[in-house]
Amino acid sequence: MERGNGQNNPEKQKMWKLVLRFLGPGFLVTVGFIDPGNWATNISGGADFRYDLLWVITLSTLMLILIQNMSARLGIATGKSLGVNIREHFSGPVSALIGVTIVAASAATDVAELLGGAIGFNLLLGFPLWLGAFITVLIEVFFIVTQRYHKLEKIILAFLGIISISYIIELFIVKPVWSAVAPAIVIPRITRENIYIAMGMLGAVVMPHNIFLHSNVIQSRKWGKTEEEKKRLLKFGKIDTITAMGLGWAVNSAMIIVAAAVFYRNGIYVDSLRQASDTLRPLAGNLAGFLFALALLAAGISSSITSSMAEVNVITAFLGKPEDPDTLLYKVSTFITALPSFLIILLKLDTFKILIFSQVILSIQLPFTLIPLLILCKRKDVMGKLRSGGSEFLLAILVSAIIIVLNLYLFYTTLF
Repeated sequence: MERGNGQNNPEKQKMWKLVLRFLGPGFLVTVGFIDPGNWATNISGGADFRYDLLWVITLSTLMLILIQNMSARLGIATGKSLGVNIREHFSGPVSALIGVTIVAASAATDVAELLGGAIGFNLLLGFPLWLGAFITVLIEVFFIVTQRYHKLEKIILAFLGIISISYIIELFIVKPVWSAVAPAIVIPRITRENIYIAMGMLGAVVMPHNIFLHSNVIQSRKWGKTEEEKKRLLKFGKIDTITAMGLGWAVNSAMIIVAAAVFYRNGIYVDSLRQASDTLRPLAGNLAGFLFALALLAAGISSSITSSMAEVNVITAFLGKPEDPDTLLYKVSTFITALPSFLIILLKLDTFKILIFSQVILSIQLPFTLIPLLILCKRKDVMGKLRSGGSEFLLAILVSAIIIVLNLYLFYTTLF
């Protein structure tokens, strides 16, 4: 028995080292759905509807785990991103339609990320919004263009750690009603009044640009040449995805809980992230206000990096150009995609409403990303032996149907 344990332990240790080496792609995606757009929808949801919309985060995260795993599967099986696969396997008009919608959705995401960074710099250092946005752009371009991929992963993980720790501390400060929190996590409550915010939350978690990004960044783990190696890579990918998305679920849920415990409890209507920070200080203490601003800045910078990576990769993929940070197109695209955010800031538009609206746009675009992903993952000529099994495919169809039905309900409640 002792000899057997001695022989097994080195193998287990080697396996865990491999798992730890693999962790990263899922966390890049997770930072994307703890972005300032999430902050706006989650704070609004908690402040206006208490804990009623916590179930949206739970459902969205379960959807996300399934969809992101399929995206990673596609990247591992084909060695190509979702954008490249769509361009190669769909007709020109269909590919163009999907490309235009995902670039538009990515631009909406970029608005949220840069605004978050700008507001974070404003809250912490008093910088005007335009300067904070400009600094955020410089930081994201520097990290994307000059850093090696794995160094970038470590930086993103550090930002994610700051956000997570900040909200864990805030949960202890605000003292929520846990007996009301627990059932709201799993019991759906959808009404005409909360559908708009609910769809914003859904789009803020299941983000279409992240689906494209995951299929791209998974290829940095160049461990899968044979079918067996690819299958092992897929197992590691599932561990990475579930771990990272679970952390994202906890942080997003904490945002709603804190907003409900502070703003809903005191009958305060929140219409800006600055107001949320300013109001938090007298109600929950200066430490809570400082942690809010620090976490928002970390979220804005880190998510702007991942959203820009996704956006530029999408643009190059659909144009049939190399997804290479050293090319002029890649560098120029990183700057150009930030222009809508600067325009919104210069025009002094309502940033809080724009943050929420940007997330609703993501939800509306989702079917245009999910349907081609499902088709590609089920095709044997594309995926080989790694194509989606029957249960995964049926669950993905169900997820797509739920999103489409919720979008239709949103349109109905908006028009009638």
